[in-house]
Amino acid sequence: MIFGITMGDSSGVGPEIALRAFREGDLRYPVVVYGDLAVLACANERLGYRVPLAAVSGPSDWKAGALHVVDHRLMTVDDLAVGRVSAKSGAAARAYVVSATRAALRGEIGAVVTLPMNKEATQLSDPFFTGHTELVAAECGVRDAALMLVSDRLIVTHVSTHCSLREAIGRVRRERVARVIRMTWDAVRRLRADPRLAVAGLNPHAGENGLFGREEIEQIAPAVAEARQEGINIEGPIPPDTLFYMAVARSRFDAVVCMYHDQGHIPLKLLDFEGGVNVTLGLPIIRTSVDHGTAFDIAWRGEASTRSFVNSLELAVKLAGGSEE
Repeated sequence: MIFGITMGDSSGVGPEIALRAFREGDLRYPVVVYGDLAVLACANERLGYRVPLAAVSGPSDWKAGALHVVDHRLMTVDDLAVGRVSAKSGAAARAYVVSATRAALRGEIGAVVTLPMNKEATQLSDPFFTGHTELVAAECGVRDAALMLVSDRLIVTHVSTHCSLREAIGRVRRERVARVIRMTWDAVRRLRADPRLAVAGLNPHAGENGLFGREEIEQIAPAVAEARQEGINIEGPIPPDTLFYMAVARSRFDAVVCMYHDQGHIPLKLLDFEGGVNVTLGLPIIRTSVDHGTAFDIAWRGEASTRSFVNSLELAVKLAGGSEE
């Protein structure tokens, strides 16, 4: 089984992370990079990594000991704007993701592992772009995907992600909460035996019996009750100011279903900023990603951590069934 890696925005840390992880022997599974060979070769030379690179169109082109690249030929060395927002690099990064996603849908690769894109750069050519999760879901024809973050210390999923807080509150509906609970249950069971799930409340004190809002009573609690009837081991809604302590310090829960982006991202990044992995649930393919951005301020300096990337590949392999073949 071959695993596809998207190079990410060439202005950021994606190219150097892919190169260094390969050089250090951390990519223990067959991989192919969807990106631009010229960009990778330039980063390789500037950083002195000396990674052998080979452009490929299929398995018959593979060369032992080389990092294989599906060369899109969208970026040249003259197009590079390292550390700066670039419309051309943003558009190219989008194209890599679309290409890899379609390859996965065709069964050519076992999973897609994405390196970071820059939303501002990509929106210069695609004003409707809001993030990897939404782009990959659209390419797969899926409208109700969900974002899961995974680390050794905490797993969180989200009812909503890249939208305003005002809109996120409006998206807390029984059907959506129940759907995310099911997706979380299906995913976590592939990672841990007999998982225990919890659902966070939306309002302070989980609404305090309606005193601070009725979303818990009218939307979240009915979704939790529905999940229990389906045999899912779950509790909630629980006040989020104590829930994460119960999950992490007391090991009471294996995963937490969160109501909006920051409710899940803040605790996970506090606990494991460099090691977290992003997973898109509800797709017909497997997609994992680093849980960090393009880091323009340190791009192409050889300083970016590869840990989240390596963890992303390892998790993709696990979700795909753990086969290297």
